[in-house]
Amino acid sequence: MKIILLFLSLFLTATFGLAQDQAAPKPLLIKNARVAVIGDSITEQKLYSKYIETYLLACTGRQDITVFQFGWSGERADGFANRLANDLAVFGPTVATTCYGMNDGSYQPYNEAIGKAYETNMRRIIEGLKAAGVAHIALGSPGGVDPDFFTRLDGKVYNGTLAQLRDIAGRLAEENGLNFANVYDNMMEVLPGSKAALGATYAPFGGDGFHPASAGQLLMAGAFLKALGLDGEIGTISIDIAAKKTTASEGHTVVSEADGSVELESSRWPFCFDASTTDPGSTRSILPFTGFNDDLNRLTLRVNGLKAAKATVTWGGVSMEFTREQIEAGINLAAVFPATPFDASFRTLMEAVATKQAYETVAIKNLVTHFRLFAEDAKTDAEFAAALATIRQKVADKHAKLDADVRTRLKPVKHRVKIEAL
Repeated sequence: MKIILLFLSLFLTATFGLAQDQAAPKPLLIKNARVAVIGDSITEQKLYSKYIETYLLACTGRQDITVFQFGWSGERADGFANRLANDLAVFGPTVATTCYGMNDGSYQPYNEAIGKAYETNMRRIIEGLKAAGVAHIALGSPGGVDPDFFTRLDGKVYNGTLAQLRDIAGRLAEENGLNFANVYDNMMEVLPGSKAALGATYAPFGGDGFHPASAGQLLMAGAFLKALGLDGEIGTISIDIAAKKTTASEGHTVVSEADGSVELESSRWPFCFDASTTDPGSTRSILPFTGFNDDLNRLTLRVNGLKAAKATVTWGGVSMEFTREQIEAGINLAAVFPATPFDASFRTLMEAVATKQAYETVAIKNLVTHFRLFAEDAKTDAEFAAALATIRQKVADKHAKLDADVRTRLKPVKHRVKIEAL
């Protein structure tokens, strides 16, 4: 009996360890990471890609990350496999996220031919990325569709197709030692709860049921950010009222403190959201149904030494009431406050990111991708090859200027936290 219990204990320990490894993807954002966000028209919407880039610049506290989105409307995995080597050369990524499958499913019930073609072409993408020097890959599944709005096929049937493609992508990620971004589950697990609360007319996956609105795009961004290995720690502010002392984690500096009021300066920002709690075009509307703030957006305030049973916490222009137990355990400022002192700076940063990503689409689709047509000529005509290289460099230079303009928005934000006993 003891032997059986021993083997059972070892089995459970090994299984738990495996589950822990799967729950914590290895960090992919190496030093000076150059991140390519790759996908079809859902990527070309430049919403989840914008959220990813803004998060990487504002929320990680790192200045060494650069992003370029390569979305292409209507594309399947084979389309990117064909343009991969040519198009990525303008950016030279070291990290990539991929999101294919929505079009690869052909808007049909699943069959073996669909699965085989998707697997073949995703293997081509993996091999092509590695050949291009991209060793750090978050391989994404397709998302899901909203049966209340999707009209190309019965939505439940097509979600069955997409779930099959999700499983193929997951197996390929495991087989190749890659991180897996389970976009499908991250979206579909949230859909029923949001519909139950906000009604069948709530459309987080967009008016057509598969080009997500901002709410759905935030779910996509969350899946990829987790797959990139981010831990979600924005920072911790600890106030000891009795000792009259405040400390803050890296990225946050205590400027002054007096009478329960603390001024801080933060170079590491929380992710900020749109205002509406019901509009699918607002990122905030999906928050009650997802773990985005818990998983990826923790700016924690802890207060010790409060003698009263309750206190008012004022952050920026908003005041909220908490119990002593709540603030001792820690409250996530980014999650509980409906408006933050970072909102204006965050909005300005995201606008600059949007401008940069709009250029990326124009540069790739209208210019860079067509260089493939002249590959043979360039092999035999050195002058022509040099001209193409010059144009490619001009694109890279313009992109670098736009990226630099984005970074001018990354200024530390001063904000104040005030504690008042009730």
